[in-house]
Amino acid sequence: MSIPNSTRIAYSEIDNFLELLDIENREKIPKKLRDIFKREKDINYIKNIDRNISIDKQNLKEETLALIALLNLKYWCNDENEKERLKKIYENNEVKYNNEINKNQIGFNFDEVLQVEDNEVETKLEKELIPNTKIPLHIKLINKIKKIFVR
Repeated sequence: MSIPNSTRIAYSEIDNFLELLDIENREKIPKKLRDIFKREKDINYIKNIDRNISIDKQNLKEETLALIALLNLKYWCNDENEKERLKKIYENNEVKYNNEINKNQIGFNFDEVLQVEDNEVETKLEKELIPNTKIPLHIKLINKIKKIFVR
C-alpha cells in the first residue's frame, strides 16, 4: 500500500518536531512509531520548525497538527480530566469538519436548511395561532390542520 505524498510530508514535519523535543517527551513515543515517521517521511521535504515560535504559527500541514494532537492525547497528556476535555474538543471538531464537507459537496449545509425551515414554521404557527376574539381557538386549530392536509 502506497503512502500519499501529503502523509509523507506530514511525517517529515512530525519527525522534525520530535527531534526538537526533550529526550523525556520524545521517548514517550514508541520507538517503532518514531521509526515509521523517519522511514516513511518525504526525504526531499525540509521543514525547519522553530522552537521559539508557537506551533500554530509554524504553518504546519493540517495532517501534521492532527498527528501532534493525537500524540499529545495518547502519549504526553497524563491528566485524565484533560484527556476527556481534549476528546470532546476533537469530537466537536470532527462534527464541524464533517458538516463542512457535506456543505461543500452539496453547496449548502442540509442541517442548517432544516433548522431555518423549522424556525420559520414555528414562527408562522405561533403568529397564526395567536388567539383571535372573532374565531375560537379550537376552530383555528382545526382550520390549520385542514390546511396542512390540503397541501
